[in-house]
Amino acid sequence: MGDHQQAEFDCREALHRIYHFLDGELTPVRRHEIESHLDGCSPCLQMYGFEAELRRVVHDKCRDAVPDTLRQRIADAIHHEHDDEAENDESHRSDVSEDRAGGAQASAAGDTKVEER
Repeated sequence: MGDHQQAEFDCREALHRIYHFLDGELTPVRRHEIESHLDGCSPCLQMYGFEAELRRVVHDKCRDAVPDTLRQRIADAIHHEHDDEAENDESHRSDVSEDRAGGAQASAAGDTKVEER
């Protein structure tokens, strides 16, 4: 591959991954590769700068305040869900304990079944 083709591939690859780069979703090795490319490629660095600035503007300008009532409803739903899970876990543990106790009683009484194959 010639230098020009290699540069095009590197630019396409860098620009393709720029969003992952901005989101911090790359491996350290891939991140270093993109950083190295951006250090040596003005057009890609300009595109990166544009995308980074665009994200900052959108982030800063698109902040809606969440009403306190909504925050409370979400907190209540999470708390309720947590309580239900804890109750289900306790119920499951109780069922398992009863099953074990019943099995122990049956064994003690000699009521074990032999499965036929």
